Amino acid sequence: MSSSLIRQTTRQIRNGALALFLICCIAACGNDIEKLKDFEPHELPDNTIRQARIQRSERGKLQMLMWAPIIEQYSKPESKTIYREGIFARFFDGYNKPTATLKARYAETRQGGDITLVKDSVVIVDLQRGDTVYLQDLTWDQMAHRVYSPNPVRSKNGQRVTYGDSFESDDAFKTPVIIHQRGTLEWTEEE
Repeated sequence: MSSSLIRQTTRQIRNGALALFLICCIAACGNDIEKLKDFEPHELPDNTIRQARIQRSERGKLQMLMWAPIIEQYSKPESKTIYREGIFARFFDGYNKPTATLKARYAETRQGGDITLVKDSVVIVDLQRGDTVYLQDLTWDQMAHRVYSPNPVRSKNGQRVTYGDSFESDDAFKTPVIIHQRGTLEWTEEE
């Protein structure tokens, strides 16, 4: 074979391979218009933060540290921040001593950031009294410095278990109150 015939054959193979590649790309990238109509850009977060650590202090005194595996911030259709994989927060007194912890599998802050709804396996541990409070959900009003839940609550302190209709406290969990408290049970663990 002559060198010009080899070059021409090589060029045809390259052109054929390029054409086949482009056809495959176009076929693979074909979009169904109906699927595109269902796509809503507001379903995507404006910002995503991973492995977040948030600190809140007042007059230089630490009040709270919060950790979240992922935080998603949205501006449309409404302004909100979602903690899809949950939160863990530690609350402090005025002398950097931990007073309580809060853990939940999901949290959401809506417009303005003053109200946070915490839900799905909410657990509050009062480190000073030794109480553990279990809730379905909890609303945190940061402007009023108040947390509350209108739903049933269970509290455990040592061997005592208490049930109630609802829960409220200040946002540092210094004054927790179980509304309509009842059903205190004492038990001893068998060895």
